[in-house]
Amino acid sequence: MLINVGLRAVLRSSSCILAERGALSWASSSASPAALSSGNFAVPQPVRYYARVAKKVKTGSESQLNDLPPTMLKMDYAAVPLAQTTDDLVKRLISLELASHKEKLQLKTEQLVAKVQRDENDRRSPEVQIAILTARIRNYQEHLQKHHKDKANKRRMLMSIDKRKRLLKNLRLVRYDAFERVCEQLGITYTFPPEYYRRATRRYLAKKEFCLKVFQAVQKQKAEQRLKMKQNLGPKQTEEAKATDV
Repeated sequence: MLINVGLRAVLRSSSCILAERGALSWASSSASPAALSSGNFAVPQPVRYYARVAKKVKTGSESQLNDLPPTMLKMDYAAVPLAQTTDDLVKRLISLELASHKEKLQLKTEQLVAKVQRDENDRRSPEVQIAILTARIRNYQEHLQKHHKDKANKRRMLMSIDKRKRLLKNLRLVRYDAFERVCEQLGITYTFPPEYYRRATRRYLAKKEFCLKVFQAVQKQKAEQRLKMKQNLGPKQTEEAKATDV
């Protein structure tokens, strides 16, 4: 019993001595020469480097409204001659500097419509509808870049894209020159729709194989029926031919 107690005491004292030596050596290696010369062996606090998530640098996406100057008047006041002669404060109130996003988008839509419309009163032609849908789609795209979980606006954007595809397809078939002019003025790249494609799943492959087996079995039955009909009609036709020869 006494031997065990003595061994434990020796082990404890040796572990403490080793710990002190390690701390002193680490302090001497990390301490400055001035601290070593003065005799101060204060152990500095260990620096804890926690894992941090790297911050993503957000790049400013280009908006279709960036080319609108802030000094431009709103659409409702652009045709008013008195708005050009008012003081600076009133001009600032009726300009795009203090306008809402909806008013800016409305003005941008009118600019796109003016590029492709047939005349001043044209509001129902396919070209005008394509221009309106283009401004709307670009607005949805800018919104979804900031709020990528907005499923409702994503659905509206996809519906607008499908509608614009149909209008472009019909316009290409009816008036190809107008189709080229619209794509050039609005900066649209028309791509042909892909061919029919179906994903080859296990269920689809199994169903296809089963349908092929059924089709082959049906064709085999029809071939057997034709053969039987020929065999049954063979002797009758020979007898009729003999009767006609006589």
